[in-house]
Amino acid sequence: MTIENSMFNKYSLVKGAARRARQLQSGASPLIVAKSMKACRVAQDEIRQGHVKFVLPERPAEPTLDIPTVH
Repeated sequence: MTIENSMFNKYSLVKGAARRARQLQSGASPLIVAKSMKACRVAQDEIRQGHVKFVLPERPAEPTLDIPTVH
């Protein structure tokens, strides 16, 4: 699943921005000329402008319970 499919999921956007913000705080160069100096805001703007993309891992299948039936 790509960012285009998950923009409705704010939790995923926050997780992706947080990961990028950590990269910025560790010395990575911003990919845009940002108005803000805050790494989290810069990361969000980079994602919204399409400079940074993240891929969500596929959800694992729901576990199933194998319950024997009693006849």
